[in-house]
Order: sequence, then C-alpha cells, then structure tokens
Amino acid sequence: MIQPIHLKEAWRIYKHHRKVKSKGFTQYTGSEKEICKQILNDCFNKEKHYFQVSAGHFTEFYTRDFGWSCESLLKLGYKDKVKSTLQYALSIFQKHNIITTTINPKGIPFDFSKFAIDSLSYLIHSLTLLNNKSLINTYKTFLNEQISQYFDRVVDQETGLVKKHKSFSSMKDHSQRKSSCYDNCMIARLKTQLKKLNLNNPFKQYNYQKLILDNFWNDKFFLDDLSGQTHVAGDANIFPFYNNIIKNKNIMKKAFNAIHEEKLDQPFPLKYSSSFVNQNFIFAQKLVPEYETTTIWMHMGPLYVKLLKSIDKPRYEKHKQTYLNLVKKHKNFLEVYNTNGNPYQTWCYSTDESMLWCANLLTL
Repeated sequence: MIQPIHLKEAWRIYKHHRKVKSKGFTQYTGSEKEICKQILNDCFNKEKHYFQVSAGHFTEFYTRDFGWSCESLLKLGYKDKVKSTLQYALSIFQKHNIITTTINPKGIPFDFSKFAIDSLSYLIHSLTLLNNKSLINTYKTFLNEQISQYFDRVVDQETGLVKKHKSFSSMKDHSQRKSSCYDNCMIARLKTQLKKLNLNNPFKQYNYQKLILDNFWNDKFFLDDLSGQTHVAGDANIFPFYNNIIKNKNIMKKAFNAIHEEKLDQPFPLKYSSSFVNQNFIFAQKLVPEYETTTIWMHMGPLYVKLLKSIDKPRYEKHKQTYLNLVKKHKNFLEVYNTNGNPYQTWCYSTDESMLWCANLLTL
C-alpha cells in the first residue's frame, strides 16, 4: 500500500533524475579504486554517523544493502563506521519497535511496499560480522522480541518454509512471489547466525539445507519460488551459496552454468531474469519497465563474481575487469544498467549513482 512516505521517496528520486538529465552523473577523479574509495567516503553520513546506500538518491540507511556491503567494509578497515551505522539503525528500530528495510533521511523507518522478509536477517548478519558483544547485549531484549514476532508472521510452522500464500516485500520488491528461494535462504542464514549470537532461535528445529534442496533444486538450477514458475532467476541461484547454505561445488557449477546459458551474466553480471516472466508486479514496475526483470544489477553482480572465482577463474577475471572498466568509463559506480550495458533510464527514473556496493568491487 502506497503511503505518504513513499511519495516523498518518489519525489526525491525524481529530482535526482532531473539533475542527472541536466548535468550527468557525479564525476570522480583518480583510478578505479580511488573512485570507489571516494564514493565510500561520500556514502558515510557525517552528521548522523551511518552508511547510506548511495550518495545519489538513496541517501538513507538500507538494512539489505548495508548487509550486502558489511563484510567488505570491515575488510577495508571501516570497523568503527560499521559499528556506528548499526548503533544508529538499532536505536531507531528500537524507538519505533520495528525492524524495516529502510530508515529515511529524517530517521523514520519504513518498508516498501509491505513488510520486508529479509530485514531481520541482514541486520543479524551485520551484527554477526561485526561481533560486538556489547552492542548485541544492549539490544538483546529488543532483538529477541523481534525474532519471535518475525517467526510467527513469516514461517509456516508445519514446513519451516516462508508462508506460501502470504506476500512479503523482498530483494525484488516490485515482484510478488510465493515463498521464494531467496526468502528461504534468508531464514536459513538467520537460523545459523542466531545460534552464533546466542539469541532466541525458533528456527533451530528445521533443516534448511534439506528444505531448500528438496523444494527448489531441480538438478539444473534453483527455482525462483513455489508458484510453479520454471524460469532461471539470478538471485535464486546465487543466494544458496552466498548465504553459505549449499556448499556442494557440483551444485554450484550446475547453477552457475544455468545462469550463463540463460545469459543472465551477459554482457556482464547479473540480471534477475532473461525475459519477461509470468509474475505479478506492483504498480511501480510500470513506471520503470524491466527494472526488476532483465536489467543488470550491480548489487548482485560482485556477489556472484566473488563466488565464481572458486569454480571459473578466467570468467571471474573477465567480469572483474569489466566492472573496473565501467567505473573508469562513468567515473562512478552506478546502480543498474539496461540489457545493452548502458546506464538504465526511463522518462521518470535515472539509475542511482555513487553506490555503497562498490565496497564489494574493492574486495574482489
């Protein structure tokens, strides 16, 4: 359901689009790595001490995007800023008694377009990586309450899987999927990390490795969700491995071969799908056609390429160099590209710029 806060988001995004149409993207100087380091500096909100997802139009905290970048940020030496980011987010979440995908620039938490199934998982993931016991203990009661509420809201307790007949927001927040592979992978990792942090763990009774293989693996690739669709989806075929649930290299080779055969990695990684699939989308998708279908996403791409290194070093090197070339060409790290490899743009939207995700390129 569209709310006033969503309209304010849309207005800020549109204003950035107008700026890009008029002046182009921000141009950084230096080498590809120097450009990425400048972007990381610009993504840190020095007033409120947290990492924004971008210095373009997503100038806010995103639980999901911070979770994707957290490991790389720690490897790059940003431990204190990672800690202050989590302190910022947790203090606001506790104040509002909710964990959401986003905290807007005014400090108000919200989801788009409905309750996001992966926010708790990414928050716990980031806390696990930082491993700051004092911070965890400070918010332990709040986190345990949120875990219990989440379990009751999301999980079909007979199967352990995400409820099939209830719709949640997720990584592809424009699409309406039925118990997606990605969503179940989020719960699988959550189970493991709750145990590490000694938090309440209502998921411990379920074997998620077996559940994901039994319900989504068809011996060639992982299915997108439980709707009966049989297309190859990018996120479904990297997150079982990225979340360290499926460790079998033969399964990874098959899944990544399906990605390659479906051309989800061409001209560079990674697309959600190769063509329109028979899936329900929210109205916003009409304003940005193909935004969450055949476009090339730079949040998934480096995650996929990092995994690819262990099974196909030449292809890994090729894609890594392509990413560096894109940074050099645009003097920036952009959000999303169209199928031809050009920055994505519609009449009302220009791809975001100066993305926090560039941390993952620096650690490839």
